[in-house]
Amino acid sequence: MTSDSRFHFLIPPDHRGSHVEELPRQLYIEVTNYCNSLCSSCPLTYGHFLSIEQKHHLNLDEFRSIVDQFPNLERVVLHGIGEPLLNVELPRFITYLKERGATVLFNTNGILLDQKRGDALVDAGLDELRVSIDAVTRELYARLRGVDALTRVITNLNSFVHRHGGRQKPLLSLWFVGMQSNLHQLPEFVRLAGGIGVPEVYLQRLVYLGNNEPIGEGTTMEPGQSLYNVLEQKQEELIFECERLVEELGIVFHASGATTPLESISVQNPYPWQGCLRPWNLMYITANGNVLPCCISPFAAADYSTILLGNIFESPLTKIWNGSRYQQLRLKVRSDNPAPWPCQDCGIKWSL
Repeated sequence: MTSDSRFHFLIPPDHRGSHVEELPRQLYIEVTNYCNSLCSSCPLTYGHFLSIEQKHHLNLDEFRSIVDQFPNLERVVLHGIGEPLLNVELPRFITYLKERGATVLFNTNGILLDQKRGDALVDAGLDELRVSIDAVTRELYARLRGVDALTRVITNLNSFVHRHGGRQKPLLSLWFVGMQSNLHQLPEFVRLAGGIGVPEVYLQRLVYLGNNEPIGEGTTMEPGQSLYNVLEQKQEELIFECERLVEELGIVFHASGATTPLESISVQNPYPWQGCLRPWNLMYITANGNVLPCCISPFAAADYSTILLGNIFESPLTKIWNGSRYQQLRLKVRSDNPAPWPCQDCGIKWSL
């Protein structure tokens, strides 16, 4: 899961009412909730997600039944909780969206990004491909992701760049979930991207539930891993080193969301969630059709049932979009205390 708010700030704040006439132009669709990793920061690993979400791959008919309810789609993100490349229909989903004129992207762990799948993504017209690698050594990668697959991922990336690196699409980027145990490897991560020929790298803070405690019962995450509301001198030095490196290597260094890497691990505004426009202009739909506030919410909600806004296989989009749950969410995001929604910690404990 990655968060990106570069495209979210489209509605003037004074026009953010609880009722929204226009249907969303941006859409997150979770094409599968199966995964081939066991990341310690993921709801699939620590379990509360599965109390409501049954394991499922979207099929083409289900996918069309969702997409066809959105008349003016501009941007669709085909990831959520799960590994998109596990769904064999993924290239057909991309083709269908490109025929609609939408920009299409997704995040992957890259384990299955072999030549056949990579070529199929390019042929389908994928606009952006994001690959998450949270470490540059096999040992740390295996510890954080639960599988010993780093060598395979790097091989896949080298092959993909060799075959498709000269194209404008898909734009390829590497993503790094920053936490206390891996942040020291960030400069080497930047060097790895430069060596492979990946033009963009992103830093995203760890998403978690408690006050710097393990995410939930059953998780293997070590306590004290999160980066939030703190900017230690060492972290600042590492980010400055990476900013110097990217200039040297000729690549781009971003943070998730509309911010810089340095800003992303510090908090500037006591109510940062008030700047969020997701409840007004996008929708997140799980592989089972459940509608959630955003891609952060499955990671951030201790009680998963509290973030359910409806089910698009059971109710039409128009009914959900201006239903009581969505209207309550919009009012809460504009307030000083959005509880019981997880939004009250957004931008402080996790990335906005």
